Amino acid sequence: MKTFSLHTLDTAPEASKPLLSKAKQDFGFIPNLLAGMAESPALLEGYRSLAASFDKTRLSEAERQIILLTTSRVNGCRYCMAAHTVIAKSGGVPDDVVTALRNQTPLADPKLEALRQFAEVVVERRGWLEETDLQNFYMAGYTQENVLDVILGVGLKMLSNYTNHIAQTPLDTVFAKAVWPAG
Repeated sequence: MKTFSLHTLDTAPEASKPLLSKAKQDFGFIPNLLAGMAESPALLEGYRSLAASFDKTRLSEAERQIILLTTSRVNGCRYCMAAHTVIAKSGGVPDDVVTALRNQTPLADPKLEALRQFAEVVVERRGWLEETDLQNFYMAGYTQENVLDVILGVGLKMLSNYTNHIAQTPLDTVFAKAVWPAG
């Protein structure tokens, strides 16, 4: 299999350079995921745009990370599990929530657990939900808007999970402390 490049500001296609420069400004480094995505300026731009849109939802940081970590766990993405463990913890998501997500154990908060279960079923069934899946989600206090927000988060993670699987993206040093052995 041909190895995918991890681009730098010097080696990236011209259209990816400003996107990588912005990533470096945002994160203090260029994450390997984005360095790999830079091969396709359209993918890199789409991923960064979707991430920005997902951050604008009415979901809390913890809720967004639950969706992202659950999707990554279901898809077995070691890179994203490690990265989002670090991101979630730095964003104030409680350790017990992150640990439960990594280990596929129920969350103590019933509303957050309903979100975890819903995100999991969306990924596993590829969106082919049963009415009870939706009703359980609504009964936990979520809305139709939140259903669509979950789809946005799942779609965002599908882009990165699949890229990491195919490109075999190496884990960045900053995420290495949160390596996820399962998957």
